[in-house]
Order: sequence, then structure tokens, then C-alpha cells
Amino acid sequence: MTPTNDDLVFLPLGGTGEIGMNLNLYGHDDSWLMVDCGVMFPKPGQTKPSAGANLEVARGEPEIQMPNPAFIEARAEKLAGLVITHAHEDHIGAVAYLWPKLRCPVYCTRFTAEVLNKKLSEHGLVASVPVIVTEVGDRVQIGRFEVEFLNLTHSIPDPNCLMIRTPIGSVFHTGDWKLDPDPVVGAGVARQTFERLGEEGVLAMVCDSTNATVAGHSISEGQLYAGLHHYIDSAPGRVVVACFGSNIARLVTLARVAAQTHRYMGLYGRSLITMQECAKRADVWPREALVTEAAHLGYLLRCEVLAVATGSQGEPFAALRRLASGTHPHLELEAGDRVIFSSRAIPGNEEAIQTLIDSLTALGVEVVTSETASLPIHASGHPAAEELKTLYGWIKPQIAVPVHGEKHHLRAHAGVAKSAGVNQSLVGQNGDLFMLRPVPGIRRRAAPVGRVGWVKGKLVKV
Repeated sequence: MTPTNDDLVFLPLGGTGEIGMNLNLYGHDDSWLMVDCGVMFPKPGQTKPSAGANLEVARGEPEIQMPNPAFIEARAEKLAGLVITHAHEDHIGAVAYLWPKLRCPVYCTRFTAEVLNKKLSEHGLVASVPVIVTEVGDRVQIGRFEVEFLNLTHSIPDPNCLMIRTPIGSVFHTGDWKLDPDPVVGAGVARQTFERLGEEGVLAMVCDSTNATVAGHSISEGQLYAGLHHYIDSAPGRVVVACFGSNIARLVTLARVAAQTHRYMGLYGRSLITMQECAKRADVWPREALVTEAAHLGYLLRCEVLAVATGSQGEPFAALRRLASGTHPHLELEAGDRVIFSSRAIPGNEEAIQTLIDSLTALGVEVVTSETASLPIHASGHPAAEELKTLYGWIKPQIAVPVHGEKHHLRAHAGVAKSAGVNQSLVGQNGDLFMLRPVPGIRRRAAPVGRVGWVKGKLVKV
């Protein structure tokens, strides 16, 4: 498990064989590079803890769970750095908990750094953690690895894919992505950039598998304006839109719809407010996208209200749940108001979401979901099969390594890669050692894996 200068290996400790808590390691010449360090999505019935809380579910499992870092903790002196591809919780959420065991520099682009520093400040770590802010196009030497930061599109600002170069081969690591021609916020995808990488030569492509089972091409974020405008403009009363707090592009679209429909947009929920503040500090929030103080919306005419709320997954203490139960301090829903779910259900949360919808309809509130809407009101941030095939055609790797998915996603992804002309796929799971050089193959269960949780201010095995 000590890679020589003839070895290039990939070792996932989280996020391969599951969706969530991504933690990936690359090894070469006695040096390790970590890519992403995330938490697991809450299980059905779990609640997101408030700041500083140490809560446990009834079964005794911690609500904040992340990959067990034991393998790399034992080799921390060989860990050259941690690269964060983007600021979603399943890629960034564990940094503040695990960094004291790793103590390495952290590299990320500006918006991601804003979100990370917010999290570090809550743990008193801002002054301790060396956060190195990079720009798209930068090539940074991190130990034995040269890492180039490249832009792809996703459902959050500043998502990066990485070209990881070593003297014996290069790996293209996608992070989470899609091919969006109109991402609303940020630059689109430059095809020529990726074709040049393909011409340079790519040994392996380690790639997102979340929607590998979905045919066709994902919907562009820019296509949602018409549907959101329709359902907001046609509502006679208040409108509440539930969406993921990190989707800044969706918030910008809603702010533009609010201006066009003569409504005032307010944000309900800590994660929404935090993400919008980070977007402003990172200069990715347009000045013309106006947000009204949430406490003021309760004094407006019903037809003037557009509230954006957390809680699209049915979380018990999120803003939308409090609105449904009539316990929110700033706004009260009535019969004839409309709630729009501009989101999809994370697998496992369907029952909690349906319970929430039932509570809303019992109030006489009309509910519109992405499944019942006649126009698109939600777009996935992950690539469908046709996008995967397109990217493989640009990058032309020798080996496909599907990650970020459950087993059936990984198998479907390997099939897409084969149809795109990639003859070898390595399909494994957390703890498997993917040997890329000198001879491709997988050593099963090479490293210990599992989960640790945050309980009463310390990490415990789950």
C-alpha cells in the first residue's frame, strides 16, 4: 500500500458504490492526493442538525456521517493535499471534522473557498487550515501530482473537474457535472479544452455515475425560466418555492421571475441565506437579482410574495415544514397559496416528502412538483447517458472508472463507456485499490472502510 514511482493508483474511501460522502485518494511515488471530503445525505427520518448541535437519531446513529479516514490518517505525513471539486455537502461537508486528522493544505476555487471558510469558522479552524484559492486553468504542483483546475457545469457555482498529471500517466477526474449550454451562472463548457486533453492522452477517467441509467441529455438550467414564470405568475396568492440552497442559478432565475411578476423574493432557511451570502462575496451573484428581508414578506399582499424555502426533502425542522405546520415566525400559508417543489426526491426521502405534501394540501395549499408540472421546473445537475458518451468521445481515456453511484449506476456507466469506444472499465467499490499503472486491475477490499459520525464534539465509529 505504498505506491512506488512505477505505480499510479486510485482508492475511494467513500462515494463509490453509494451516493454521498465522497472521499477519493490517488497514490504515486510515495505520495497521496485526496480529492473531496464529504458527508452522507441524511437517511429517511433524520433531521439536519442546527449549528453546533450534537444530535443522534432514535436508533443511536449520528446524523452527521462521513467516511472513516483510518487508511489515510495512518499515512497523513504522505498526504500532499486535499482538492475540493465543489461546495456540495457530499464533497465538502466533512473537511471541518476530518482535517485535524489530516493537517494538509486544501485547494479549491473561490466560491467553494467561501463556503468552506464559513464551515471552518463554525469549528474555530479558519486560522489553522491553509486554504489555497485557485483559478480555472491553474496548474498546481501538489506533492508528486500536477493538478489542473478545469470548468464543467453543475448545480452550484465554481464546479471543477481535474486533470491530474504524473510522469507515468494522467487521470481526468470529473467531480459532479453536466453539459449545460445555458447554466445561468458561470461559464459554459468549452469543448475544445477537453478535446485537447484527449489529444494529450488520458490514462483513466474517474467519472460521476449518478444518472448513468437515464437516457438522453439532462435539461439545461436556462430552460427552467418559462416553467417557473408560468407557475409563479398564474398563482393568485403567495408562492413558496422549495429548492436546494446551493443552487445559486435557480435562485437567480427565481429573482428574475420575481421582478417580472411584481413579487418580492425572500429566503427562508439558514443554508439558503448562507449560500447567497457566499455567492455575493465570490462575485457570482448578479447585482440586479434582488432579495427582500424575509421578515417583511408577511406584511405584503399575498400576490406580492415569493418565498424560497429549504425543506424540499421533507426535513422536519426546515423552513417549509414549519410553514406547513403554521409555526414559522415570518409567514403563514393559507388556502389558495401555491408551493412549488423545484427539486427531485433524493432516494429514501419519498415518504417524508409525501407527508409534507399531505400537510400542505390539508391547508388548502396547491402543490406543484416536477413530476406533476406541465413545464420543466427542475433540472438535474448530473449527466444523463448521452452526456457521458459525449464526454468520453472528447477525453478518449484508455480506462473508465465509474464512481459516485450505487452498483447499478456503476454498471450502467461502464456500458455507456464501452459504447463510446472505451474498451476497459474498472468497476469496484469503496476500499478497492484501482491499479492504473503499471498493469490495470483491482485489488478488492485493500483498505479498511466504513463510517464515522460526529457525536458530542468527537468522531465515533458508526
